[in-house]
Amino acid sequence: MFVASIAAFILGKRWSQESLPLLFFTRGTSWDGGRVPYVAISPNAKRTFDISYLISNASSSAPTIPPPQQPSSPPPKMYRPPPPLSLERFGIVDENGVMNDSFSTGGFDPDLTENYGLKNETEEASMVQVNTGRVIRVKKFQLCPVSQREYIPCLDNWGAIDKLKSTERGEKFERHCPEAGNGLNCLVPAPKNYKTPIPWPSSRDEVWFNNVPHTRLAEDKGGQNWIRRDNDKFKFPGGGTQFIHGANQYLTQISEMVPDIVFGSHIRVVLDVGCGVASFGAYLFLENVITMSIAPKDVHENQIQFALERGVPAMVAVFATRRLLYPSEAFDLIHCSRCRINWTRHDGILLLEVNRMLRAGGYFVWAAQPVYKHEQAQQKAWDEMEDLTTRICWELLKKEGYIAIWRKPLNNNCYASRDTSTRPTLCTPDDDPDNVWYVNLKPCITKLPENGFGSNMLPWPARLHMPPQRLQMF
Repeated sequence: MFVASIAAFILGKRWSQESLPLLFFTRGTSWDGGRVPYVAISPNAKRTFDISYLISNASSSAPTIPPPQQPSSPPPKMYRPPPPLSLERFGIVDENGVMNDSFSTGGFDPDLTENYGLKNETEEASMVQVNTGRVIRVKKFQLCPVSQREYIPCLDNWGAIDKLKSTERGEKFERHCPEAGNGLNCLVPAPKNYKTPIPWPSSRDEVWFNNVPHTRLAEDKGGQNWIRRDNDKFKFPGGGTQFIHGANQYLTQISEMVPDIVFGSHIRVVLDVGCGVASFGAYLFLENVITMSIAPKDVHENQIQFALERGVPAMVAVFATRRLLYPSEAFDLIHCSRCRINWTRHDGILLLEVNRMLRAGGYFVWAAQPVYKHEQAQQKAWDEMEDLTTRICWELLKKEGYIAIWRKPLNNNCYASRDTSTRPTLCTPDDDPDNVWYVNLKPCITKLPENGFGSNMLPWPARLHMPPQRLQMF
């Protein structure tokens, strides 16, 4: 070992004087398996290197030390919506409100195919049942005549309407559906030059004329700021017969008359009777209120079509001889602005229907000539209205200008304190106020639930997350 070290020293000293040798010290293995140290010369022993290039690059690429960063405020917490509710059960709710997962949706025969082809509407389509070889031919529907573009089967059934014994109470505007086998057997055509409807919210202010080609309403009500035609569109300035200066100002006046009427909070669901072109409901959308607009199909053609084209919920309906198709205590507020309804006729049976549909503590807003005109006939109509509303325990909250606002009681205390001879009477216990399908109007007062479920409605949107207790009654 000593001899090897001396040899390595002498060799290293000699070579260091001539070049830049590199020496490797290691150990090898001898033939008998022993470990023997030896010295090896690097392959770069005879080469020279210019290290100035490496030094300059190293200095130029030396990393710079960034300045210390100031501590930053933590990022704002992001709102994460709650996870969607998992579907725990799927089924059909029966007439008793019980969910049943045993149901059938009907069958489908994959071997039964239909070849429509590309021919006209009068061609017959063939359906071939492969297993039996039977061929069934079904005649395809034709287009209805142009005169039936506004046809509504249960309202335009003139054969049944002509057979009515009386139309004094508006029976001809109610539903008279065709009998079995006499239904419509053609496709109602779209209006000529029909276009894709203008989307909401632009549709609140304008719709295509060709989609609702009715000029009668524009001609009759143009001066009242209801509607006007502007080339290929109908424009809706937002007015009405009793609010020609606009629905916004009208809504503000109602809220100022009765401060408890807070649209979008205590007032969430509204019924607009005799809605015209539904500007009242259209502007209530801005107040976070859902309004159902109703009107008959009368001389002003189909007012409801204007409402639907504008994007406002609407139904063809009329106060005549049957209950409207809404359950009891359905609405926070019911509105009638020049709706041309005599509320006191036949012992007030129509106003009693309003009373059935109003929630406990709900409001009735009436804007009509008897409120502000003092001619003998109008004064008589107001006196009758005031007498009727007193007998059914409504409280007249405010009468201002052409608007009168009443409030329905919160409980049955007032009804119990009336004289036994007072009319109208309370409905009998066997009357179901939620039974409405083809049920005649009844000249009686619908009692409120004794448990107070109808009067403890939470304001919106709290009632969305905490369902009203009255739902337990269904």
